[in-house]
Amino acid sequence: MNARSIVALAILAGLALLASSSLYIVNETQRAIRLKFGEVVETDIQPGIHIKVPVYNTVRLFDTRLQTLDGTPSRYLTGDRKGVIVDSFVQWKIVDVTRYYEATAGDEQVSMRLIAPRVDESLRNEFGRRTLGEIVSEQRDELMSRPIEELNEAMRESMGVAILDIRVKQIDLPSEVSNSVYERMRTERQREAREYRAQGKEQSERIRAAVDRGREVILATAERDADILRGEGDAEATAIYAKAYNQDRELYSFLRSMEAYRSSFNNKQDILVVSPKSDFFRYLDNSKGSK
Repeated sequence: MNARSIVALAILAGLALLASSSLYIVNETQRAIRLKFGEVVETDIQPGIHIKVPVYNTVRLFDTRLQTLDGTPSRYLTGDRKGVIVDSFVQWKIVDVTRYYEATAGDEQVSMRLIAPRVDESLRNEFGRRTLGEIVSEQRDELMSRPIEELNEAMRESMGVAILDIRVKQIDLPSEVSNSVYERMRTERQREAREYRAQGKEQSERIRAAVDRGREVILATAERDADILRGEGDAEATAIYAKAYNQDRELYSFLRSMEAYRSSFNNKQDILVVSPKSDFFRYLDNSKGSK
């Protein structure tokens, strides 16, 4: 290999090194800024292949995907001065790379240290506005809506990051207040149970009284109808008897006397002291009852 070949290869190697130092790639999940001796000269560089001046320019890449900061459990005071232990996490992402770089120098650990206290302060204020009963009963999404909105606006302005969500994983009561809270809840539930039982008993008595009243009305109506039917039956029977009696009075008297004889002499030990000429015996000697 002669000297010309060596020089040509050296030139080609130098050009390749210069080209590789002048080109940089920004991925779909990234945004970039270009610096000139530490000063930002181009911001929010979009994905693709870009050119820079070696040594003269420096490029910083930032991950703009959704990121999660898992906080440590903290103790907050509620609006009714009850302590609660809250375990939460926050989801955030970079929306302004220039402002993010100026606030954190591109260091993710610095950004975590800046975001965590602001989230803690926002949650502390929100829990301080609400009572323990409201915190337990309300939906978590509703509870976090105000902190997300307020913190998102403030962090976009100061750090160039968007706070997309704050989630409460768990809310616990400190051990010193758990027993008193549970006892109060138990007492409240027992009071409600007594009220429900009293209401049920009252309703039961009303139903029983209504049923008894209805029963008495039905019985009285039935007895009245029965008396009417018996009266009508007796009247009809009397009318039939009277009609039959008027058709043959002698036969009717005879049958009545026979019935009286049967009743009077039903038992052999019965003794009847009556004059033989009494009207009672008028049909014993004469079937026509004539004397």
